Amino acid sequence: MLSLTSAPLSLAPTAVMGRASAPKMSFADEFTFDSKPWSSSEIKDKAGLEALAKKLNPTVGLWDPLGIAETSPETIGWFRHAEIKHGRVAMAAFVGYCVQSNGIHFPWNIQGWQGTPVVSFADIAAAGGPADQWDALSTPAKLQILGVIGFLEMWSETSVVLKADGQEHYVRGGKPGYFPTFSANVHPMPLNLFDPFKWSKNASPEKKAKGLVTETNNGRLAMLGLFGFLSESKIPGSVPALSGIIPSYDGDYMQPFLPTGPDTSLWTIGNLWAN
Repeated sequence: MLSLTSAPLSLAPTAVMGRASAPKMSFADEFTFDSKPWSSSEIKDKAGLEALAKKLNPTVGLWDPLGIAETSPETIGWFRHAEIKHGRVAMAAFVGYCVQSNGIHFPWNIQGWQGTPVVSFADIAAAGGPADQWDALSTPAKLQILGVIGFLEMWSETSVVLKADGQEHYVRGGKPGYFPTFSANVHPMPLNLFDPFKWSKNASPEKKAKGLVTETNNGRLAMLGLFGFLSESKIPGSVPALSGIIPSYDGDYMQPFLPTGPDTSLWTIGNLWAN
């Protein structure tokens, strides 16, 4: 961040005005591999993870094959945030997969202005299952989607943005899973990404903690369910409960920019993943 500090100028010849010192910020102040004092009440050790695991699943408890509980508080915070975030993405993806698989789509065009070919959401939906629909998108459309995701990722990881909400980064004792508001954005935003209607703003800490436990469990289930969809679409019969329900996918999930869409002659970025 750049800080510009201007000192007031006096027209009186006898007044001597000093310039206020500008705050100094260095990348090294934030980026360090050294541990810092853990001054928050967030989980930082094995005992805390064991207590949380009992709330999440009293039968299984803490199952930690990677030995995360034996690491540093920063690493524990990182993995907790990663699980919550991936669970949220998986829940959205699970619902999206079900919606797209049933041909539900927006009624308008996705492009068709300034001389571009007319392509409607119905055209994309007609391509097949969710993965086939992704392949049917133009490369610019895919880049727009990834660009929005990249912005949200950058916003949620920026310490200045978190501090504007009175929060810390999750590896510095902040709340794992917290997504900042857009109050620090220079461009006004009518709604926030998390809790846009402020339904949980005045909820008690106990209710929020219980909700996070439920959300984490639902996220874990959604991650398993989504990978079940993907496995069955590539290897029919690999998930017997989904056999005959999930359509097969002939593309490659590991090549999201494979140029199979309508823009292969215009955008060559897809060719980077083609071989």
